[in-house]
Amino acid sequence: MDKSCLPKHIGIIMDGNGRWAKLRGLPRQAGHKIGAKTFRKVVHYCNQIGIRYLTVYAFSTENWKRPQEEVRAIIELLREYLVDAPNHKDENVQVQFIGDLSSFDDDILKLIADCEAESSSFTGMHLNIAINYGGRDELVHAFQEMNRDIQNGKLSAESVTEDTVRDYLYTKGQPDVDLIIRPSGEYRLSNFLIWQSAYAEYVFMDRILWPDFNESYIDKALEEYASRNRRFGGV
Repeated sequence: MDKSCLPKHIGIIMDGNGRWAKLRGLPRQAGHKIGAKTFRKVVHYCNQIGIRYLTVYAFSTENWKRPQEEVRAIIELLREYLVDAPNHKDENVQVQFIGDLSSFDDDILKLIADCEAESSSFTGMHLNIAINYGGRDELVHAFQEMNRDIQNGKLSAESVTEDTVRDYLYTKGQPDVDLIIRPSGEYRLSNFLIWQSAYAEYVFMDRILWPDFNESYIDKALEEYASRNRRFGGV
């Protein structure tokens, strides 16, 4: 594909791990484990083909409602990823975690800080991993921060613009999302990147669950994206 046709920023809702496991008579945790391997494969491919920004929906603010055994398994997979991150420096991927990180244990927070610091100078793709993330929660956080700065005299309410709001989001300094991909047959955004996806193109895939997702599905989504006429409200 012509690289000029590639989206700058892709968002992926990694959906279907639990259903994948259930179809095979396995515990839901097994689906998350395979899904984690798929995540690594997709990150590597997107970086390889020249995607500049990738945001993956790993754990939402609503996911705490799931069975505690499943939540613990997901957090353990996060811990394993963070511990293993230094072994993937050669991929040159800059990693950032977005969401309310305050709910995680101190050892996880230390690993996150180390991962972000160690990759901060990398010049390849920028990877956002959304954990304990919700689009509405992000906006509330942004508005609270803006209000605090208004109260402290650092910002005036009259000067607030869309660009001002962007500067208070977790994705500050990054382009808006061009393409959102969701496998698993669900046709909704599920509180993902609400502000950033205002003009995103959506590709929903109803015959594939996340653990079975691979590079060919990225290619299909990119082909679909390239065929769209993006007018941004114009003619």
